[in-house]
Amino acid sequence: MSENPVPPPSAATGRVVDVDLSGKTALVTGGASGIGLACAQRLAAAGASVVVVDLHEETAREVAAVFGGTGIGADLSDPATLATLDDDRFRADILVNNAGFQRVSPVEEFDPDVFVAIQRVMVEAPFRLIRASLPRMYAAGWGRVVNISSVHGLVASPFKSAYVTAKHGLEGLSKVVALEGAAKGVTSNCLNPAYVRTPLVEKQIADQARTHGIGEDEVIEKIMLVRPAIKRLLEPAEVAEYAAFLCTDVAASITGVSHPMDGGWTAS
Repeated sequence: MSENPVPPPSAATGRVVDVDLSGKTALVTGGASGIGLACAQRLAAAGASVVVVDLHEETAREVAAVFGGTGIGADLSDPATLATLDDDRFRADILVNNAGFQRVSPVEEFDPDVFVAIQRVMVEAPFRLIRASLPRMYAAGWGRVVNISSVHGLVASPFKSAYVTAKHGLEGLSKVVALEGAAKGVTSNCLNPAYVRTPLVEKQIADQARTHGIGEDEVIEKIMLVRPAIKRLLEPAEVAEYAAFLCTDVAASITGVSHPMDGGWTAS
């Protein structure tokens, strides 16, 4: 795999948002790696008590222990697990819906069970978690829902029917929550990054290479970076910093919005 041709800006690894979240509880799904981990670390650094939810409980606990948080193991593709998400452990002042996974396959070959599982993880789980946390947020007159969507919540790409469907669904859910929560101090927004340097993207590189019949070293240049005008992968810390900004008082009137972080992908 070729090296990223353009280095990330210094802001990608630095904190540019002044935010104090002392006394707030933040819950981050898929929080043990990638964007979720970066968000968990950033919110903890701002003073929040962070709950990391991830597929593997031991990993979630290990990650959370580093910044004094709590780790919970949960398979969000499992209907039995989804039914437990109204438990007090999952109620928070700040909710970052980040968990997800990807499969790359033509529609006619796409496994229906995988399609359903992706909807559970990326649409039903956010709905259930938001539903559980809204009463707490409403009672406090303050809450933040940050949905880690994707550029694929705004546009489509071939071979990603389940992922694109789920991200579009998450976008709609976020807007409804924004409208319902506006008068009660709750904001709901989507972040829409292009490809971010995460384990999920690393897995996609192999899948894309197989689907398109090209080498893995060609995937970033010929597929991932064709549409963005800025020719580099994003770093997880960039997305986390934007998420932290949406938790500030300055962002109190920013709601129901999709925030492209796509390097100009959707500009044309």
